[in-house]
Amino acid sequence: MNRSGKTMREVERRAEEAYRKTFGREPEVVASAPGRINLIGEHTDYNGGFVLPCAVDRRVAVAAGEGGGRLYSDDFDDIRPLQREEKFSWAYYPRGVAWSLEQSGNRPGTFRAAFAGDVPRGSGLSSSAAIEAATALALDRLFGFELPRRDLALICQRAENEYIGVQTGIMDQYASLLCEAGAALLIDCRTLEARSVPLDLERADLALVVCDTRVERGLAGTGYNERRKSCEDAARTLGIKELRDAAEADLKRLSGEELKRARHVVTENRRVMEAVEALRAEDYGSFGRLMYASHASLCDDYEVSTPELDTFVECAKEEGALGARLTGAGFGGCAIALIPAGGSESLCKNCRRRFAEEGFKEPAFYSFLPASGAEVVR
Repeated sequence: MNRSGKTMREVERRAEEAYRKTFGREPEVVASAPGRINLIGEHTDYNGGFVLPCAVDRRVAVAAGEGGGRLYSDDFDDIRPLQREEKFSWAYYPRGVAWSLEQSGNRPGTFRAAFAGDVPRGSGLSSSAAIEAATALALDRLFGFELPRRDLALICQRAENEYIGVQTGIMDQYASLLCEAGAALLIDCRTLEARSVPLDLERADLALVVCDTRVERGLAGTGYNERRKSCEDAARTLGIKELRDAAEADLKRLSGEELKRARHVVTENRRVMEAVEALRAEDYGSFGRLMYASHASLCDDYEVSTPELDTFVECAKEEGALGARLTGAGFGGCAIALIPAGGSESLCKNCRRRFAEEGFKEPAFYSFLPASGAEVVR
């Protein structure tokens, strides 16, 4: 236990101990934030649409205190200055948050911080949003800004967009800061309204299995920004602000790449809303079918899947999964399957065999229940 009355997770204890060893003093604040899985609603966020993520029990923790101007990563055993460096590194994410806070009129003083995490990097579980959200929450407490969590999420998004240079939507930061245990989070990415959707997998005797394909992806080096531009071009062709405003009947006015990208976004928005209704009715069969349809659209129309992701989805279907799909932006990373709780081991075994036969890297697997969002634990 600690003075907040909360029991620290291992990753939070690691950050606290790393701070002591690196800086020779006690941290003034310890906070952590989770990675996330997007259940359905991919590449809709930056088109003003709907997404349905939930937090996973993999987190990034930060222990921080005033002064010093240094950043330490326990995962990399690497210390960096708070000031910007020319060469990109993990430290750009906390630096970016500090910069974005200042741009919003909430100037943090000089600080030192130690980070530790267990969110797989480059896998589509949004380790970048986790480090941003943990940093934002820690600095908000450390310097007494008392900003609403929605504002902190927007500050983190601005850091990602303008400081890091990746044009992500709001989903990852919202999920990391606003999710609740035992629930998904429906986010309207235009109005920024968010509400919890019950996701009681234990009662349904179901599990969400994550397959990390070990195909690393960095959004700045993939086709992410190109696809975002195609969506903007399609909206311009249709004379609308965002593809959120397009109906399926409008698609006949498009062709080529614009048609394919827009068709995915329009149909995916519909699938998200149908998925919410299915979860509220505890109709997991319908929810699973929507997951499979989402993956097919991401594969055929958005073209962000990979052979590894497709193989996992095929294995999940063979093993009786209710649904499966890639999660995150694609181009590698992770896929998820909704499967009866007793079927996880067989799915993982079959998938490992298939990956070996195809000459892919050995995948990693874990199951999870929807977890809590970011919190200050000290």
